[in-house]
Amino acid sequence: MSESTSDRARAKQRAKEERHFELLEFEREAWGREVVVAGLDEAGAGPIAGPIVAGCVVIDAAGAEALVGVDDSKALSAKARGEHAERIRSHAIAWAVAESSVAEIDRHNVLRAGLMAMRRALEEVQAKILVHELFLDARELPEVRLPQRNLVKGDARSLTIAAASILAKEARDLQMLRAAETYPAYGFERHKGYGTAEHLAALRAHGPTPLHRRSFEPLRTELSQMSLF
Repeated sequence: MSESTSDRARAKQRAKEERHFELLEFEREAWGREVVVAGLDEAGAGPIAGPIVAGCVVIDAAGAEALVGVDDSKALSAKARGEHAERIRSHAIAWAVAESSVAEIDRHNVLRAGLMAMRRALEEVQAKILVHELFLDARELPEVRLPQRNLVKGDARSLTIAAASILAKEARDLQMLRAAETYPAYGFERHKGYGTAEHLAALRAHGPTPLHRRSFEPLRTELSQMSLF
């Protein structure tokens, strides 16, 4: 390995470690108070098909050392998310993923359905460990009697929220890959349920599946024009 290549590799590793240190700002403060923190985030609020999935993750200082490189799921490649998800599941004190179905999204609206999914994920984690405080990405869980820190763009500011976002995204993407096997004409493996041109064209050609959110305006308009809604 040439010196320049070695220098670049060291610089890249330093940047990862500095970013990791930044992402632990809020966790370090909580750990200093001997507080067990659960990070919560969701994936799938925007698509017109598929469930909304939430992740909940608890890590400690020792586990965090193994999670250098974990970051906001939106900033990572699919390959990196998969690798990080495996490490998160291995090194977290506790973790869970839960969902709200398409029927629940249509019945309650996506905002409430997302909160329901996060509450379910939290309850799974609480069955494993006593949680003292919650970190959330610009959200607050109603009727949960725990201190909650509402962090705007929290998945880019907190390692536990970022870890929860990765687990949620990975779990939802896996569901959409399975949906692609059931409904191969729709391209779910590519757009993951988002309202892309390809997806809308498939809707016009084949109509909606049970996975489609009929309450979502883009889909409502398309279905109305097709006289299928």
